[in-house]
Amino acid sequence: MQGMKMKALAAGIALMFSGATFAADVPAGVTLAKKQEIVWGVGTEVPTLDPTMTTDDSSSKIISDLFEGLVSEDTEGNLIPALATHWETSADGKTVTFHLREGIQWSNGEPLTAQDVEYSFKRNADPASAAPYSWYLATANILNAAAITDGKKDKETLGVKALDAKTVQFTLTQPTPYFVIMLSHPSTFPVYRKAIEQFGDSWTRPEHMVSSGAYTLTNWVVNERIDLVRNPKYWNDAKTVINKASYLAIENDTAEYNRYRTGEIDITATFPLEQYKQIKKDRPNELITMPSLATYYYLFNLNKKPFDDVRVRKALAYAIDRDVVTKIILGQGQIPAFGVTPPAVAGFDAPALPWANLTQKERNQKARELLKEAGYTKDNPLKFELVYNTNEAHKKLALAMMSMWKQSLPVDVELANQEWKTFLQKLSQKDFSLARYAWVGDYNEASTFLSYFESKGMNYSRWANDAYDKAMANALAASSEEERQKYYQEAERIFSDDMPAIPVYFYTKTVIKSPKVGGYSTTNASSHRYTRDLYLMK
Repeated sequence: MQGMKMKALAAGIALMFSGATFAADVPAGVTLAKKQEIVWGVGTEVPTLDPTMTTDDSSSKIISDLFEGLVSEDTEGNLIPALATHWETSADGKTVTFHLREGIQWSNGEPLTAQDVEYSFKRNADPASAAPYSWYLATANILNAAAITDGKKDKETLGVKALDAKTVQFTLTQPTPYFVIMLSHPSTFPVYRKAIEQFGDSWTRPEHMVSSGAYTLTNWVVNERIDLVRNPKYWNDAKTVINKASYLAIENDTAEYNRYRTGEIDITATFPLEQYKQIKKDRPNELITMPSLATYYYLFNLNKKPFDDVRVRKALAYAIDRDVVTKIILGQGQIPAFGVTPPAVAGFDAPALPWANLTQKERNQKARELLKEAGYTKDNPLKFELVYNTNEAHKKLALAMMSMWKQSLPVDVELANQEWKTFLQKLSQKDFSLARYAWVGDYNEASTFLSYFESKGMNYSRWANDAYDKAMANALAASSEEERQKYYQEAERIFSDDMPAIPVYFYTKTVIKSPKVGGYSTTNASSHRYTRDLYLMK
C-alpha cells in the first residue's frame, strides 16, 4: 500500500475504517470486448493453492483471485475493506475488532462466518499443520502465536476469537501499527474447514475446492495451466468484469514471450533479458516497468561451513559489482542493493553503510583481505555450491556472480539449478550452502523486509542476532514514526555488519501487457494485481 494510511494506523486508538470498496473501474467511453477472458503467465508451476501454505509470489497471485481476506488493496496498493466492512482498534492498541459483511458466502453458497476466520488462523498457528507462514502471526504479535507454533501452548489459546457470526476479535501482545495491513497477505485468508477435514491435502483440487474470492477453480493441469471462472457467490461479483482467468506455467522466458506474441498470453510474468532493447523498441507501450517492493539476495546457510565465518560472507558480498548487475546484465532501472529494505517502501530512508560508499576496487581489495584472514588462498581456494531455481535470468546472474568472484578471489564455485518446488523444499529444510533468494514485501512498510531476519522470522539463513532482534522490538514499541525509522536503520546496520545474506539489487517489476487489458496499475509498488480489477477492451 502507499503511505497515506500509515499515520492513521500508527495511532492505534479507536480506529474505525469503512465505506470504500473495490471494483473494475471501466472509464467512460471504453468499449468492452465481448469475450472477457484473460491469460496470465506465472512462470513456474505453483507449489500450492492453499492460502495457509503459500510462500511464493506465483501461488499468492492465483490464491488472491480465489480467496479473500478481511482487508485487501485497491489498484494503487491502498488498504481497503474486503470480507470485513470496518474495524476498530482499542485505546491501548492491543485489541482489533473486525465486522464482516452481511450476506458473504463461500462459493458453494454457505455463509462465511467469523468462526471460519478463527479456524483459519488457528490452523495456521497449529504446528501440526506445518504452515510455512506461521511465523507471520508471531510477527503480527497475535497473542500466544509464537508459543503455539513452538508447541508450548494449545492452538485454542491463540488471540483470535469469533464473538458472533459476524464479529472477530484479535488480541495482540502489544500495539502493532501495521497489523491491519498485514491481513492483506494470502496466508491470513479464511479457508473452508469442511473441505479440508474431508479431503485433506487434496482439498485444493478443482472438484473439492470451496473459495471466497472473485473466482473459483475449474481446472489444474500440473506444469501446464490453471483455469478459474467468475464466482457468482462473491459479494462484489456485480462489479467484476473478467469472466475467466487462466495461468500458464512456463519457466522459459523466451517461450513465454513467444506465446505472448502469438496472442496466447495477455500479461507475462517476466520477459527474456537479452531481448529487452528489441522488445522496448518493438513494443514500447506494452513493455511496462514499475516500482517494486522486492529485494534480490544470495542467502547464506550459517549452519554450514564456510559460511559460519562472517569474513567469508562479507568477502563474497563485497566482490559483487552491483553496477554491472543493474546497468549491464539487467538494465531496466534496478537499483544496487547494499541493505535489506527497498527505496520504494513508504517512509523509509536507508542508513549510510560504510561498505556501500567504497569504490568497487576498494571493495574487491577488502574482500581479498577478508578471505586471506579466513585462511583461503590460491593454494586453498574457497569451495562452495550456489543453488538457484530453474530460470534463465537466475542462471545468467549466477554465472555473472561466479565470474566476478573468480576474477577477484580464490574461489571454486559450483552452480546447481533446481525445479521450483524442490528449491523451496531445500530452503525450508535448510538444505543448502548459498542460495539465490528474493523477498517480495507482504505489505508496504519496512518491517516486512526486516522482520524476515529476526530469529523468530522465516529466516532460512538460520541467523540469530540479539541486537538485531532488540532493534526490531524497539521499532515496534516506538512512540513515533521518526523513532521507529531510527530503529529500522539500526537493524540495517547490524545486518550489514554480520551479512547473513548478500543483497544484490532492488527490483523493478517488468512485464509485457497486451494493450487490450485495462485496469492494470503501472505505478503500484506492491506485487498485487487482482483479476477482479481488470477488463478487456475491443
